[in-house]
Amino acid sequence: MLPTTFKLLRSALETDPTVDGHDRRRLLALLRDGTPPPPAPPAPSDPRILRRAEAARRLGCSLRLIDRLARDGLLPKRRLPGRQRAAGVLESDLLHLLTATPAPAAARLPGSKESAR
Repeated sequence: MLPTTFKLLRSALETDPTVDGHDRRRLLALLRDGTPPPPAPPAPSDPRILRRAEAARRLGCSLRLIDRLARDGLLPKRRLPGRQRAAGVLESDLLHLLTATPAPAAARLPGSKESAR
């Protein structure tokens, strides 16, 4: 590639507001060298709050069981700023509950049909 073509592409990428600095560097390195630089480390994500219905779908249970788990302290409800009612549960809390309970014992969660036997 000619140096003038490379300069033209660089200036076009610098003026494009939809391309951030990391993506611009990767594209320019790919054009110049043919190999992209190593990917950037993933940005830490904010904790994700799941609604009760989504938590129930992931657990394969009813909304009442989600409410019971929250009341018993096994799956604490979280509030969003400025809200008076709880908005849902943290995805990490739900994943912890799923991984902490072995699969055969999952039927023995409080309020399930198997625990009544």
